[in-house]
Amino acid sequence: MADDVRLLIGTRKGAFIVQGNRNGGGWQVDGPTCEGWPIHDIAVEPESGALFAGGGSPWYGATVFRSDDQGTTWSQSSDGLTYGDDAEAPKIATVWNVGFGHGAVFAGVEPAGLFRSDDGGKTWSHVSGLRDHPSRAQWQPGAGGLILHSIVSDPDDARRMWVGISAVGTFATEDGGATWETRNQGVRADFVPGPPPEFGQCVHKLTMAGGESGRLYQQNHCGVYRTDDDGRTWQEITAGLPSQFGFPMAAHPRDPQTVWTIPLNGDDRGRFMPDGSAGVWRTRDGGATWVRSGDGLPQENAFVGVLREAMAVDSLDPVGVYFGTSTGQLYGSADEGATWSLIADNLPSIWSVEATTAKG
Repeated sequence: MADDVRLLIGTRKGAFIVQGNRNGGGWQVDGPTCEGWPIHDIAVEPESGALFAGGGSPWYGATVFRSDDQGTTWSQSSDGLTYGDDAEAPKIATVWNVGFGHGAVFAGVEPAGLFRSDDGGKTWSHVSGLRDHPSRAQWQPGAGGLILHSIVSDPDDARRMWVGISAVGTFATEDGGATWETRNQGVRADFVPGPPPEFGQCVHKLTMAGGESGRLYQQNHCGVYRTDDDGRTWQEITAGLPSQFGFPMAAHPRDPQTVWTIPLNGDDRGRFMPDGSAGVWRTRDGGATWVRSGDGLPQENAFVGVLREAMAVDSLDPVGVYFGTSTGQLYGSADEGATWSLIADNLPSIWSVEATTAKG
Protein backbone atom coordinates (compact mmCIF):
# COMPACT_ATOMS: atom_id res chain seq x y z
CA MET A 1 0.00 0.00 0.00
CA ALA A 2 1.07 3.58 -0.63
CA ASP A 3 1.52 4.41 3.05
CA ASP A 4 3.30 1.22 4.10
CA VAL A 5 6.53 1.97 5.96
CA ARG A 6 9.45 -0.12 7.21
CA LEU A 7 11.34 1.32 10.15
CA LEU A 8 14.86 0.01 10.73
CA ILE A 9 15.72 0.30 14.41
CA GLY A 10 19.20 0.03 15.88
CA THR A 11 19.44 -0.72 19.58
CA ARG A 12 21.98 -1.78 22.18
CA LYS A 13 20.58 -5.32 21.80
CA GLY A 14 20.51 -5.71 18.03
CA ALA A 15 18.42 -4.47 15.13
CA PHE A 16 14.63 -4.56 14.83
CA ILE A 17 12.39 -4.08 11.79
CA VAL A 18 9.00 -2.48 12.40
CA GLN A 19 6.49 -2.64 9.54
CA GLY A 20 3.04 -1.16 9.15
CA ASN A 21 0.83 1.46 7.57
CA ARG A 22 1.55 4.92 8.86
CA ASN A 23 -2.13 5.85 8.72
CA GLY A 24 -3.76 2.51 9.47
CA GLY A 25 -1.29 1.21 12.04
CA GLY A 26 -1.04 -2.56 12.41
CA TRP A 27 2.63 -2.30 13.24
CA GLN A 28 4.58 -5.55 13.41
CA VAL A 29 7.89 -5.78 15.26
CA ASP A 30 10.49 -8.31 14.07
CA GLY A 31 13.81 -8.95 15.74
CA PRO A 32 16.27 -8.73 17.20
CA THR A 33 18.51 -9.44 14.25
CA CYS A 34 22.21 -8.80 13.54
CA GLU A 35 22.78 -11.54 16.13
CA GLY A 36 21.99 -9.17 18.96
CA TRP A 37 25.06 -6.98 18.37
CA PRO A 38 24.86 -3.37 19.58
CA ILE A 39 23.84 -1.39 16.45
CA HIS A 40 24.46 2.36 16.27
CA ASP A 41 23.14 3.00 12.76
CA ILE A 42 21.17 1.33 9.96
CA ALA A 43 21.02 2.82 6.47
CA VAL A 44 19.65 1.87 3.05
CA GLU A 45 21.93 2.03 0.03
CA PRO A 46 20.02 4.08 -2.58
CA GLU A 47 21.19 2.17 -5.66
CA SER A 48 20.74 -1.44 -4.51
CA GLY A 49 18.26 -1.14 -1.65
CA ALA A 50 20.63 -3.19 0.53
CA LEU A 51 20.55 -2.57 4.28
CA PHE A 52 23.77 -1.76 6.13
CA ALA A 53 24.03 -1.82 9.92
CA GLY A 54 27.06 -0.51 11.79
CA GLY A 55 27.95 -1.35 15.35
CA GLY A 56 30.45 -2.95 17.63
CA SER A 57 30.99 -5.23 20.57
CA PRO A 58 33.35 -4.74 23.53
CA TRP A 59 34.55 -8.31 22.92
CA TYR A 60 34.71 -8.50 19.11
CA GLY A 61 35.24 -4.89 18.01
CA ALA A 62 33.67 -2.95 15.14
CA THR A 63 31.68 -4.46 12.29
CA VAL A 64 29.23 -3.74 9.47
CA PHE A 65 26.32 -6.03 8.59
CA ARG A 66 24.67 -6.19 5.15
CA SER A 67 21.27 -7.56 4.15
CA ASP A 68 20.02 -8.02 0.59
CA ASP A 69 16.61 -9.42 1.59
CA GLN A 70 15.21 -6.57 3.70
CA GLY A 71 16.69 -7.81 6.94
CA THR A 72 15.78 -11.50 6.84
CA THR A 73 19.40 -12.58 6.63
CA TRP A 74 22.65 -10.69 7.13
CA SER A 75 26.30 -11.04 6.18
CA GLN A 76 29.01 -9.40 8.25
CA SER A 77 32.49 -8.02 7.68
CA SER A 78 35.17 -6.26 9.69
CA ASP A 79 37.86 -6.83 7.05
CA GLY A 80 39.99 -3.68 6.91
CA LEU A 81 38.30 -1.85 9.82
CA THR A 82 41.61 -1.25 11.53
CA TYR A 83 44.22 1.45 12.02
CA GLY A 84 46.95 -1.17 11.67
CA ASP A 85 48.75 -3.77 13.73
CA ASP A 86 51.24 -1.40 15.29
CA ALA A 87 51.13 -1.47 19.08
CA GLU A 88 50.63 2.30 19.06
CA ALA A 89 47.66 2.16 16.69
CA PRO A 90 44.31 2.77 18.40
CA LYS A 91 41.81 -0.09 18.39
CA ILE A 92 38.49 0.63 16.72
CA ALA A 93 35.66 0.12 19.19
CA THR A 94 32.55 0.49 17.05
CA VAL A 95 30.95 1.88 13.89
CA TRP A 96 28.77 4.90 14.63
CA ASN A 97 27.49 5.85 11.18
CA VAL A 98 27.04 4.32 7.74
CA GLY A 99 26.79 6.52 4.65
CA PHE A 100 26.83 6.23 0.88
CA GLY A 101 28.14 8.16 -2.07
CA HIS A 102 28.36 7.37 -5.77
CA GLY A 103 28.65 3.60 -5.38
CA ALA A 104 30.82 3.59 -2.26
CA VAL A 105 29.87 2.73 1.32
CA PHE A 106 31.38 4.69 4.20
CA ALA A 107 31.71 3.94 7.90
CA GLY A 108 32.41 6.46 10.66
CA VAL A 109 34.11 4.91 13.66
CA GLU A 110 35.39 5.40 17.19
CA PRO A 111 38.06 6.62 17.76
CA ALA A 112 37.19 9.11 15.06
CA GLY A 113 38.04 8.08 11.53
CA LEU A 114 36.46 7.28 8.19
CA PHE A 115 36.52 4.02 6.22
CA ARG A 116 35.42 3.28 2.66
CA SER A 117 34.24 0.15 0.89
CA ASP A 118 34.06 -0.18 -2.89
CA ASP A 119 32.84 -3.78 -2.89
CA GLY A 120 29.55 -3.46 -1.05
CA GLY A 121 30.95 -3.79 2.46
CA LYS A 122 33.06 -6.91 1.98
CA THR A 123 36.33 -5.07 2.61
CA TRP A 124 37.18 -1.65 4.00
CA SER A 125 40.02 0.83 3.56
CA HIS A 126 41.01 3.72 5.79
CA VAL A 127 40.41 7.23 4.37
CA SER A 128 43.66 8.30 5.96
CA GLY A 129 43.58 11.89 4.76
CA LEU A 130 41.15 12.82 7.53
CA ARG A 131 43.32 11.58 10.40
CA ASP A 132 46.33 13.13 8.64
CA HIS A 133 44.83 16.58 9.18
CA PRO A 134 47.27 18.83 11.11
CA SER A 135 44.77 19.24 13.95
CA ARG A 136 44.62 15.50 14.69
CA ALA A 137 46.95 15.56 17.70
CA GLN A 138 44.63 18.04 19.42
CA TRP A 139 41.34 16.21 18.88
CA GLN A 140 39.49 15.71 22.14
CA PRO A 141 36.55 13.38 22.87
CA GLY A 142 33.09 14.50 23.89
CA ALA A 143 31.21 12.83 26.73
CA GLY A 144 30.30 9.97 24.38
CA GLY A 145 33.85 9.50 23.10
CA LEU A 146 35.89 10.65 20.12
CA ILE A 147 33.47 9.58 17.41
CA LEU A 148 32.78 10.26 13.74
CA HIS A 149 29.00 10.10 13.73
CA SER A 150 27.77 12.05 10.67
CA ILE A 151 28.62 11.35 7.02
CA VAL A 152 27.12 13.60 4.33
CA SER A 153 28.00 13.00 0.67
CA ASP A 154 27.35 15.51 -2.08
CA PRO A 155 24.79 13.83 -4.40
CA ASP A 156 26.17 15.70 -7.42
CA ASP A 157 29.93 15.46 -6.87
CA ALA A 158 31.69 12.29 -5.74
CA ARG A 159 34.70 14.30 -4.59
CA ARG A 160 32.79 16.26 -1.95
CA MET A 161 31.83 15.08 1.55
CA TRP A 162 31.25 16.47 5.03
CA VAL A 163 31.70 14.64 8.34
CA GLY A 164 30.85 15.51 11.93
CA ILE A 165 33.13 14.53 14.80
CA SER A 166 32.50 14.92 18.53
CA ALA A 167 34.03 16.96 20.02
CA VAL A 168 36.08 18.25 17.08
CA GLY A 169 33.62 19.77 14.61
CA THR A 170 32.78 19.60 10.93
CA PHE A 171 35.35 18.70 8.26
CA ALA A 172 34.94 18.73 4.48
CA THR A 173 36.81 17.29 1.51
CA GLU A 174 36.58 18.35 -2.12
CA ASP A 175 39.12 15.91 -3.53
CA GLY A 176 37.64 12.54 -2.64
CA GLY A 177 39.09 12.36 0.86
CA ALA A 178 42.74 13.02 0.09
CA THR A 179 42.70 16.30 2.03
CA TRP A 180 40.25 17.84 4.49
CA GLU A 181 39.59 21.28 5.94
CA THR A 182 37.75 22.48 9.03
CA ARG A 183 34.35 24.10 8.49
CA ASN A 184 33.28 25.54 11.81
CA GLN A 185 33.29 29.32 11.32
CA GLY A 186 30.40 30.88 13.24
CA VAL A 187 29.81 27.86 15.51
CA ARG A 188 30.16 28.46 19.23
CA ALA A 189 32.16 26.33 21.64
CA ASP A 190 31.12 27.74 25.01
CA PHE A 191 33.20 25.20 26.92
CA VAL A 192 36.43 26.58 25.37
CA PRO A 193 37.80 29.88 26.76
CA GLY A 194 38.02 32.78 24.34
CA PRO A 195 36.56 33.20 20.86
CA PRO A 196 35.29 30.15 18.91
CA PRO A 197 38.26 28.07 17.75
CA GLU A 198 38.96 26.73 14.26
CA PHE A 199 38.11 23.26 15.56
CA GLY A 200 36.98 21.82 18.88
CA GLN A 201 33.25 22.42 18.46
CA CYS A 202 30.98 19.58 19.54
CA VAL A 203 28.74 18.92 16.57
CA HIS A 204 26.02 16.41 17.53
CA LYS A 205 24.37 15.81 14.14
CA LEU A 206 25.01 17.04 10.60
CA THR A 207 22.46 16.73 7.78
CA MET A 208 22.01 18.06 4.24
CA ALA A 209 18.95 20.05 3.31
CA GLY A 210 16.64 18.46 0.79
CA GLY A 211 16.95 19.89 -2.70
CA GLU A 212 20.03 22.06 -2.07
CA SER A 213 23.53 20.58 -1.89
CA GLY A 214 25.06 23.80 -0.54
CA ARG A 215 22.77 24.00 2.49
CA LEU A 216 23.40 21.93 5.59
CA TYR A 217 22.02 22.02 9.12
CA GLN A 218 23.58 20.95 12.37
CA GLN A 219 22.47 20.35 15.93
CA ASN A 220 25.41 21.24 18.11
CA HIS A 221 26.23 21.05 21.81
CA CYS A 222 25.99 24.85 21.69
CA GLY A 223 23.07 25.62 19.41
CA VAL A 224 21.45 24.87 16.07
CA TYR A 225 23.02 26.17 12.85
CA ARG A 226 22.51 26.49 9.09
CA THR A 227 25.02 27.00 6.30
CA ASP A 228 24.27 28.09 2.75
CA ASP A 229 27.86 27.93 1.49
CA ASP A 230 28.89 24.30 2.02
CA GLY A 231 29.86 24.84 5.65
CA ARG A 232 32.35 27.64 5.11
CA THR A 233 30.27 29.89 7.36
CA TRP A 234 27.45 28.99 9.74
CA GLN A 235 24.48 31.05 10.93
CA GLU A 236 22.98 30.28 14.33
CA ILE A 237 19.22 29.53 14.25
CA THR A 238 18.68 28.54 17.89
CA ALA A 239 16.33 31.45 18.68
CA GLY A 240 12.82 30.16 19.34
CA LEU A 241 13.91 26.78 20.70
CA PRO A 242 13.66 25.96 24.43
CA SER A 243 17.26 24.78 24.60
CA GLN A 244 20.46 25.06 22.60
CA PHE A 245 21.25 21.41 23.37
CA GLY A 246 20.05 18.27 21.60
CA PHE A 247 21.19 15.41 19.41
CA PRO A 248 18.93 14.50 16.47
CA MET A 249 18.10 16.55 13.39
CA ALA A 250 16.23 15.41 10.27
CA ALA A 251 15.74 17.30 7.01
CA HIS A 252 12.75 17.26 4.69
CA PRO A 253 13.71 15.23 1.60
CA ARG A 254 12.51 17.91 -0.86
CA ASP A 255 12.07 21.24 0.94
CA PRO A 256 15.38 22.87 1.97
CA GLN A 257 13.56 25.18 4.39
CA THR A 258 12.16 22.39 6.59
CA VAL A 259 13.96 20.47 9.34
CA TRP A 260 12.98 18.86 12.64
CA THR A 261 14.89 18.65 15.91
CA ILE A 262 14.26 17.50 19.48
CA PRO A 263 15.77 19.82 22.08
CA LEU A 264 16.91 18.36 25.37
CA ASN A 265 17.27 20.27 28.60
CA GLY A 266 21.01 20.74 28.51
CA ASP A 267 24.35 19.15 29.14
CA ASP A 268 24.30 19.54 32.91
CA ARG A 269 20.62 18.94 33.65
CA GLY A 270 20.00 15.31 32.74
CA ARG A 271 19.68 15.43 28.93
CA PHE A 272 15.95 14.74 28.75
CA MET A 273 13.03 16.58 27.14
CA PRO A 274 12.49 19.98 28.80
CA ASP A 275 10.16 19.82 31.81
CA GLY A 276 9.55 16.13 31.12
CA SER A 277 7.16 17.12 28.32
CA ALA A 278 7.77 15.40 24.98
CA GLY A 279 7.86 17.64 21.92
CA VAL A 280 9.32 17.88 18.43
CA TRP A 281 10.22 21.25 16.92
CA ARG A 282 9.92 22.08 13.22
CA THR A 283 10.95 25.02 11.07
CA ARG A 284 9.58 25.73 7.60
CA ASP A 285 11.64 28.86 6.99
CA GLY A 286 15.22 27.71 7.39
CA GLY A 287 15.31 28.31 11.15
CA ALA A 288 13.88 31.83 11.27
CA THR A 289 10.97 30.48 13.34
CA TRP A 290 10.22 27.21 15.14
CA VAL A 291 6.93 25.49 16.04
CA ARG A 292 6.54 22.83 18.73
CA SER A 293 4.23 19.83 18.48
CA GLY A 294 3.46 17.47 21.33
CA ASP A 295 0.04 16.30 20.14
CA GLY A 296 -0.06 12.56 20.82
CA LEU A 297 3.16 12.58 22.86
CA PRO A 298 3.31 12.29 26.67
CA GLN A 299 3.21 15.77 28.19
CA GLU A 300 4.07 14.76 31.74
CA ASN A 301 6.83 12.63 33.25
CA ALA A 302 8.52 12.03 29.89
CA PHE A 303 12.07 12.13 31.20
CA VAL A 304 13.48 10.56 28.05
CA GLY A 305 16.26 11.34 25.65
CA VAL A 306 16.56 10.94 21.89
CA LEU A 307 20.00 10.13 20.46
CA ARG A 308 21.60 11.56 17.33
CA GLU A 309 20.60 8.81 14.85
CA ALA A 310 17.23 8.09 16.44
CA MET A 311 15.16 10.36 14.16
CA ALA A 312 14.23 9.82 10.52
CA VAL A 313 11.86 10.91 7.76
CA ASP A 314 10.25 8.97 4.92
CA SER A 315 9.89 10.12 1.30
CA LEU A 316 6.08 10.25 1.11
CA ASP A 317 3.86 13.30 0.69
CA PRO A 318 3.20 14.55 3.30
CA VAL A 319 6.46 13.45 4.85
CA GLY A 320 6.37 11.01 7.76
CA VAL A 321 8.63 11.71 10.74
CA TYR A 322 9.75 9.10 13.29
CA PHE A 323 11.85 9.00 16.45
CA GLY A 324 12.87 6.52 19.13
CA THR A 325 13.67 7.16 22.77
CA SER A 326 16.33 6.08 25.19
CA THR A 327 13.67 4.06 27.04
CA GLY A 328 12.47 2.07 24.03
CA GLN A 329 9.41 3.94 22.72
CA LEU A 330 9.02 4.48 18.96
CA TYR A 331 6.79 7.33 17.75
CA GLY A 332 5.64 8.36 14.29
CA SER A 333 3.86 11.20 12.54
CA ALA A 334 2.11 10.91 9.16
CA ASP A 335 1.57 14.68 8.84
CA GLU A 336 5.08 16.15 9.00
CA GLY A 337 5.16 16.32 12.77
CA ALA A 338 1.81 17.97 13.48
CA THR A 339 0.44 14.94 15.37
CA TRP A 340 2.08 11.83 16.78
CA SER A 341 1.23 8.25 17.76
CA LEU A 342 3.04 5.45 19.58
CA ILE A 343 4.21 2.77 17.12
CA ALA A 344 6.07 0.39 19.44
CA ASP A 345 7.01 0.18 23.11
CA ASN A 346 9.33 -1.80 25.36
CA LEU A 347 12.16 -2.02 22.84
CA PRO A 348 15.74 -1.82 24.08
CA SER A 349 17.23 1.66 24.24
CA ILE A 350 16.88 2.99 20.68
CA TRP A 351 20.08 4.26 19.11
CA SER A 352 18.98 4.75 15.50
CA VAL A 353 15.90 4.96 13.28
CA GLU A 354 15.74 4.75 9.47
CA ALA A 355 12.55 4.85 7.36
CA THR A 356 11.89 3.16 4.04
CA THR A 357 8.74 2.98 1.92
CA ALA A 358 7.46 1.36 -1.25
CA LYS A 359 8.53 4.58 -2.98
CA GLY A 360 12.08 4.44 -1.58
